[in-house]
Amino acid sequence: MAIFHQQVVRLRPGTRTDRGGNTVPDWSPGAVDRLAVGRLSVQPAVQIERPGPDRTEVVTGWHVLSAPGTAPDVRSGDRVEYDSLTCEVVGEVARWANPVTGAVHHVEWQMTRATG
Repeated sequence: MAIFHQQVVRLRPGTRTDRGGNTVPDWSPGAVDRLAVGRLSVQPAVQIERPGPDRTEVVTGWHVLSAPGTAPDVRSGDRVEYDSLTCEVVGEVARWANPVTGAVHHVEWQMTRATG
């Protein structure tokens, strides 16, 4: 389908142990797992400006849909590189089932980028 022509890079952190002995995400370049994900439609979803006393925060968001019959490996907690920006996956990733077969029909998620 013509609308599913976009691609992103999914970033997933490795893990490390902090000084308290807790396992925490490791976003250092050598620890991150990168995966190109294609056959997507990335649509604008939100843009908000929040003026503050010292700065204005800008939040931009997108809604991402995968092509029918695809199930990209993206989950909550991942980051996504899109259009030279690094975004965060917001909330849970929805995996929609095909009503006839029960297999994944397509996947949807929200991602945002905040600056300011």
